[in-house]
Amino acid sequence: MNPYVAPLEEMRFVLRELADIERVTELCDSEALADPELMDAILDQAALFAQAVLAPLDAVGDRERARWSERGVSTAPGFTSAYKQFVEAGWNNISIPPEHGGQGLPALLCAALHEVLTSSNKAFCYCANLTEFAVKVLVAGASESLKSLYIPKLVSGQWTATLNLTEQQAGSDLSATRTCAEPMADGTYKLFGEKKFISYGEHDLAENIVHLVLARVSGSVEGTKDISLFLVPKYLPEKDGRLGQRNDIKCISLEQKLGNHANPTCTMAYGDSGTGAIGWLIGTENNGLQPLYVMTHSARFQVGQEGTSLSERAYQQALAYSRERVQGKLADGGKHSVPIIRHPDVRRMLLMMRSQTEAMRAVAYSLASARDLAARHPDPRVRDERQAFVNLMIPIFKGWASETAIDVTSTSIQVHGGLGYLEESSVSQPLRDVRAAAILEGTTSIQAHDLVECKLVRDGGAAMRAWLAQAHITLHQLSNNHGSVLRAIELNLRPALEAQQEATDWALANYHERPLEVLAGSVPLLRLCGIVVGGWQMARAALAAERDLELGHGHAAFLRRKLVSAHFYATHVLPQAGSLASVAMQGGESTMTMGDAAF
Repeated sequence: MNPYVAPLEEMRFVLRELADIERVTELCDSEALADPELMDAILDQAALFAQAVLAPLDAVGDRERARWSERGVSTAPGFTSAYKQFVEAGWNNISIPPEHGGQGLPALLCAALHEVLTSSNKAFCYCANLTEFAVKVLVAGASESLKSLYIPKLVSGQWTATLNLTEQQAGSDLSATRTCAEPMADGTYKLFGEKKFISYGEHDLAENIVHLVLARVSGSVEGTKDISLFLVPKYLPEKDGRLGQRNDIKCISLEQKLGNHANPTCTMAYGDSGTGAIGWLIGTENNGLQPLYVMTHSARFQVGQEGTSLSERAYQQALAYSRERVQGKLADGGKHSVPIIRHPDVRRMLLMMRSQTEAMRAVAYSLASARDLAARHPDPRVRDERQAFVNLMIPIFKGWASETAIDVTSTSIQVHGGLGYLEESSVSQPLRDVRAAAILEGTTSIQAHDLVECKLVRDGGAAMRAWLAQAHITLHQLSNNHGSVLRAIELNLRPALEAQQEATDWALANYHERPLEVLAGSVPLLRLCGIVVGGWQMARAALAAERDLELGHGHAAFLRRKLVSAHFYATHVLPQAGSLASVAMQGGESTMTMGDAAF
């Protein structure tokens, strides 16, 4: 496996040119972005840590896996040392507010940092990501006594946390949750039940694990409105914070997965010994989903970012191999065998990988800056406008980026040919690792339903129209430029935007009369939106690159590469918009016509 190198020049270009960084730096607590030298230093340090500490363990974790025994779960060799270095360097709490002991870096900078760390070792990063999410849930819903005891330990990395939502019969449908919580006289609860697919539910990285568990209080009826959320630690802490007795919690097995082998994905048993796992209520009874809402956008955004990260890793592997592998003569009459990067279709595959990865990154950083502005801008109108953009784009980005990453990482195997199909090459690892992204935190179907039912229908398409107005400003800027590349981008972006407008208008007009047909085409509609949003960002990148070249700013060779990548995206990816719009509008009837028994 080729070493991972963080694409810092590309990342800095996107931060500077596409991510509305000027407005974000005006916000309070944005010093890390406002000072270019400080921002560059933080990115450099993340890149060094990722390349020196995490990336070398990626293949090790894939090969050696996490191991289960009656004594507990052991992570792959090198992970405990890496985790110690990770928390000592502070990478575990970059997004947690300073008032809770974290660094409180802007979401925009965190997006870039998380990309680098995840590219280097996705399975390792799950542990810290889950702990960050749990801290945000505790901040939003826990009592002051729980906050004061648990948050400092979690922020320091001394303890880690998990989210226990899924059960065998209750995957996306949380209303089927059966784990039971019995109230005790002292205000605690005793939990009984099993939870599945719990990442880092048991491990040897930290001394204690804090589980946030969805359960149904004894006597409550079925339904999501009668689910409660509980804090259930592996070891019960004493009042002074020292660890006490082991709680009635046990990892009874590890899932044997397609990828992410180093991430111990556990089946957790609560109350397996019969005494019950002691837990504390977060928030109020029968309102357990409310505290979780604070991390929904963060979690879905981060899973979408996994698509960017693993696509970058796969592209770097394919690029390095295509430069080294000598095979075949050129079709124009060449007499000598050449590196395969010289062959037309290998170049097409590499550019398809590169351009889509750049598009995902640009959308991610633009979305991250919108989250900063929605949370902290002093003008409520700006906050509302940016929040509407975030609400619209989260399901689009999560669904499109995770699905696109599957294509990109699969293409890397194709570039490698037979070698890519061999396990010993590790070329398949990015594909196997990223495949879960289209499932986690809501499948692509769930994101597509959310897009139609909650983002388009609920506001009558207002947020979509607002975004399309921004995109048409970019079209106008392209039309005022006489460069041949920018003209080609305009000629492809314009019909793509028209296709998206037509398809979203159709969904709005037909949803109430034919909801099943509209939803049958909702995944093609989501992918259409993602491709077009990516094309909009690549068009903006091309405009910025052309401007910088004219002014003599920046690295000329990099800017010319950016123009080529944007041109390729416009001519190879954006033309898919028309066919996806056609499927979204016309494919629903054929999908729903056949009876169940005929399948």
